[in-house]
Amino acid sequence: MLDGGSTPAAVSVAGRASCDVCGMVISKHPGPNGQIFYADHDPQDHDAPFRFDSLKACAFDHYFRKQRGDWSVEAFYVTDYSSVDYSVSEEGGKAFISGHENPESFATAKSVSYVVDADVYGAMGRDFVPFSDEDDASSFAEEYGGTVVPFADITPATLK
Repeated sequence: MLDGGSTPAAVSVAGRASCDVCGMVISKHPGPNGQIFYADHDPQDHDAPFRFDSLKACAFDHYFRKQRGDWSVEAFYVTDYSSVDYSVSEEGGKAFISGHENPESFATAKSVSYVVDADVYGAMGRDFVPFSDEDDASSFAEEYGGTVVPFADITPATLK
């Protein structure tokens, strides 16, 4: 998978790309997306990376399950809401944050701050909303609630 020892780059998850956990077509749903490249492991039905339509319900759950199986992460990317022109819209009394599928909309998962427990929904319910700029994360949390945490503070218990 790696060519000359370089880290694989984020890819587009637009079009018919579906989540490797729940099977939903990513571009048809709002919210943050993720993608993970593993050493020596590729998805069954498509080229790497593993793709996810939700961070909390799908990407991080998958990440923690595979860690227990000693899978080695080469790259883990998440939507970076500091790098996109996002929107939050109301539907059925709930606030939904826009999805972004282009490679440029992703940042490495360990390099961003996450707003957890915000009153904002993605594809699979309330989700983690990542920002590369901590001030952006703090402003988002002030407006929509939640707490700003680094990658290291997201644990299996945070998913519950």
